[in-house]
Amino acid sequence: MSEILKCQKCSSYGLDAACPCGGLRITVNPPKYSPEDKYASYRRKYKEQMKD
Repeated sequence: MSEILKCQKCSSYGLDAACPCGGLRITVNPPKYSPEDKYASYRRKYKEQMKD
């Protein structure tokens, strides 16, 4: 199964890990949702700090 990849250098999308611009493409899928989110408190603290 192929995943859509996004180039870090030119922001183009494709299925190959190597981009024609010479950059590297990485997966753009978000992390899977988990009801037992270990990092939720850190995210909320960070969001609160960025608000100030």
